[in-house]
Amino acid sequence: NRWRRRQLPKDLLKEVTPRNVLMIGPTGCGKTEVARRMAKLSDAPFLKVEATKFTEVGYHGRDVDQIVRDLMDVSMNLTKKRQMEKLRGEAKLLVEDRILDMLSGPEYSGTKGQRESFRSMLQEGLLENQELEVDVPENLGGAGGKDGDGAVLAFGGDSNSMNVQAMTDLMKKLGGAGGRGGRGGPPTERKKMPISEAREVILEIELEKLLEKVDLKKEAVAAAEETGIVFIDEIDKICSSRDFNSKSADASAEGVQRDLLPLVEGTTISTKFGNVNTDYMLFIGSGAFHAVKPSDMLPELQGRLPIRVELNGLTEDDLYKILTVPEANLVRQQIELIKTEGVELRFEDEALRQIAKTAAHLNRTVENIGARRLHTVMERIMEEISFQAAEMELESEVVVTKDLVKERLSDILTKSDLSKYIL
Repeated sequence: NRWRRRQLPKDLLKEVTPRNVLMIGPTGCGKTEVARRMAKLSDAPFLKVEATKFTEVGYHGRDVDQIVRDLMDVSMNLTKKRQMEKLRGEAKLLVEDRILDMLSGPEYSGTKGQRESFRSMLQEGLLENQELEVDVPENLGGAGGKDGDGAVLAFGGDSNSMNVQAMTDLMKKLGGAGGRGGRGGPPTERKKMPISEAREVILEIELEKLLEKVDLKKEAVAAAEETGIVFIDEIDKICSSRDFNSKSADASAEGVQRDLLPLVEGTTISTKFGNVNTDYMLFIGSGAFHAVKPSDMLPELQGRLPIRVELNGLTEDDLYKILTVPEANLVRQQIELIKTEGVELRFEDEALRQIAKTAAHLNRTVENIGARRLHTVMERIMEEISFQAAEMELESEVVVTKDLVKERLSDILTKSDLSKYIL
């Protein structure tokens, strides 16, 4: 629907707002992963926040406005990365000319033949060990680098604060006016390095110069406003049950819901990149809702999350699929890790079925932590194999059978049966 909205005529575009989502399901059933994959598919700025991290305005803690500021940081990094990929080809051509300038002088000095001979030697890789002196900006590779971090430490406060940002910009200008950068440029440091290393450094410098011509802020703000996705986890922890006169342990929990209302409905937040409108951002709330019900949320907030998605707990078959279907599944990860020692690791299908069965049993009897239980079970099976692999002979084979799985997990199952009786 978000893609469809962007295809609409301009007069209708402003009227269509995203349908926010409330996901309900036990922990470890894939709520966060669904949202993260959705953002990755659409190449959209994505931010996951814990609802319990925020407090009502007036209490000591983080305000909900910080959500939009953090999303803008993500959007800025994503936009910068996207633009760098676009400009990388152009920058690579400039790098070769910069290296030739250092070797044979500028293009207009010296003979053309000498420059072309250097170019052919450079392309053939004969000059990789030749050393060059490169002026490297001190804050290369970071959004603010040393200047930005220093300002926050010196003046205190949050790096997203408007006052701190203004002071940082002033310090950069004052610092850049002198120094080795000269002519108001950033301070630089002269370093001696071989061409093989200098190529990457010069590429970064040229990319930074090309990025100065692009309005990154405007593009990042547009990306956050139009395609930004905010995933608010543990939203049930800021609700208190209305059935009893019980109050939440956090005095400002219900206040956080009230503060979230304007954000989800649509408001303008001031950030260091400019004003950001939240009207068309997609908000996804998520929670287990064991102790409370979705109806215990503020009615206004319930209305802002019209789509309800209920996810069931994972079954034995689901856990087996998680172990076998994904490209980078847990089994493949273990096989590749052990292969680095020259040892072949193989899991029988019956063993994988037993792992899934044990994980499902532990989720039912101990605590339902969903797919995360597979990590616990897998680590217990791999514990000894992992340590022994380093001492095994090359090209030896280790087979994980159903009996081995039962043997390694027998103590966990025994403990879990007894644990419910221990006070």
